[in-house]
Amino acid sequence: MDQIEEVLTRGVSEVLPSKKDLHRLMAKRKIKLYQGFDPSAPSLHLGNFVGLMKLKQFQKLGHEVIFLIGDFTGMIGDPTDKLAMRPKLTREKVLENAKSWKAQASKVLDFDGPNPAKILYNSEWTDKLSAKDVLEIASNVTYAQLIERDMYQERIKNGQDIRFHELLYPIFQGYDSVAMDVDLEVGGNDQLFNMMMGRTLLKAIKGKGKSVLTTKLLVDKEGKKVGKTTGNALFLDSKPNDFYAGIMSFPDEVIELGFELLTEVPLDEINQKVKENPMWEKKRLAFEIVKLLWGEKNARMAQNAFEQTFQEKRPTFDIKVASGDSLAVTIAPFTSLESISEAKRLIKQNAVDINGKIVSDSSYKVKAGDEIKVGSRTFLKAK
Repeated sequence: MDQIEEVLTRGVSEVLPSKKDLHRLMAKRKIKLYQGFDPSAPSLHLGNFVGLMKLKQFQKLGHEVIFLIGDFTGMIGDPTDKLAMRPKLTREKVLENAKSWKAQASKVLDFDGPNPAKILYNSEWTDKLSAKDVLEIASNVTYAQLIERDMYQERIKNGQDIRFHELLYPIFQGYDSVAMDVDLEVGGNDQLFNMMMGRTLLKAIKGKGKSVLTTKLLVDKEGKKVGKTTGNALFLDSKPNDFYAGIMSFPDEVIELGFELLTEVPLDEINQKVKENPMWEKKRLAFEIVKLLWGEKNARMAQNAFEQTFQEKRPTFDIKVASGDSLAVTIAPFTSLESISEAKRLIKQNAVDINGKIVSDSSYKVKAGDEIKVGSRTFLKAK
């Protein structure tokens, strides 16, 4: 398989309108491509990592890669797959969320060197659009095209509102392709509608075609996104040990897909290897991902920490407990939000046990000698 074919196949769901045509174009000249990321949270997550890996592959072949931060579209909020309106964000909040994104993305993309990836913000052009401009752009799209989306039909069926700014979201995202005059847009296959809107607008406004490449989603057999469940999201600002442990919580059925989407490991016979020894291959997957993001030294330390903590059940912390401290107060510093409310939520969900027994009373008084397990990844021992 040649390098172009590898990029257009590995982890790819589909290429529209034609993989053959995009292959031919890439063989003839360097192309301009991008993926957009809306800053709805302070950190990029595992799903974004999939996109970054695909952009990295194009960058290695010398193509012009754009890492687009949707500081305008992020204020609207992408309605894709949402059965209720997402909260609108201020520009200040969006920029605050994105302030460390370059540092996180640089774990995967090269922003220096002979072919640096570019960072752009879509407010650079959307802020300049007049009401007349928006009307001209929107005139290329029909109401029927926008309202046909599954989540809108579900909301209508349930008697829920659809705000007009939500309908405008794919139009503004689509205009990014026009403003940057790209040859290709990359995104998860759940983003196909938005990306095809960009193709429609680019053709209508500039008479230019654009290819769309959708990546596979890291989902389990029930179709749920892996690594993004409540209390177990994997973010690129995490610590290597936590990220490694998070990968180890993957169900076995996504190990092979994890190698395809999140590593550069050759995929020869990977299916057979996973069948023969899924635990070993999952540890290898976690090691390769952490090595790519934080380096080999941190990957080895994370693997050692996991083996000591989870496989040998050694506690990750020894803590001193003040006389009379409640369970909620004791575990709060070790929760994802470092808050008592988050601690109470975990206790209520039966995610905390003491000395091998689930404790659902947040006011339980912790005693010296208690061994506390919070979730599946944090072990505490009171002194």
